[in-house]
Amino acid sequence: ATQEETISRPIARPWLPAALAAASGAVVIGLLFLLWVGLQQKEVAGTKVVNVPFKTAPPFSLGLFDGSTFVLSDALQTGKPVVVNFWASWCGPCADEAPLLQDVARRNADRFTFVGVNVEDLDSDAQAFLRKYSIGYANGSGNAGPISIQYGMRGVPETYFIASDGRLVRKWNTLTAADLDQFLGELQRASGPRAS
Repeated sequence: ATQEETISRPIARPWLPAALAAASGAVVIGLLFLLWVGLQQKEVAGTKVVNVPFKTAPPFSLGLFDGSTFVLSDALQTGKPVVVNFWASWCGPCADEAPLLQDVARRNADRFTFVGVNVEDLDSDAQAFLRKYSIGYANGSGNAGPISIQYGMRGVPETYFIASDGRLVRKWNTLTAADLDQFLGELQRASGPRAS
């Protein structure tokens, strides 16, 4: 009778359904997380452009390192489009962009206004960065926190291309020389004959 009792009696495993449910749930959550990460990487790597909740660039005043103030509305009144670059001295891609931006700003000073907004940085480190890369266009950090919030900045570097009428033409992360040429062409066309 003992052999019959062990064969007919199932082994009690009350934890098994809960363990299977937990393992299945963990697998589903893991797959959803991987899907989300993949979609985020595709967005950043594929387009490098980020949607913004505005079509007209928000006005701002930026305290510059030389003690003066850059006012976006004043710069736009000159009729030249504006390129606004958010950067930090500790940012590797910002260091890659710096010589490109300086070269393009120098060659196109008569057609475009460039301004750098230094964020999350020490002024001394930022100024050393500007010296290292011989940056000559306007740069500052005064009021940078509210400006970066106003523009919806998600990280550095980010660059905004603003037509002479204040319309945002493009927002881009991590520029290359080819990107700059293309986007300045778009900005010139969006701004009309004045920027040619």
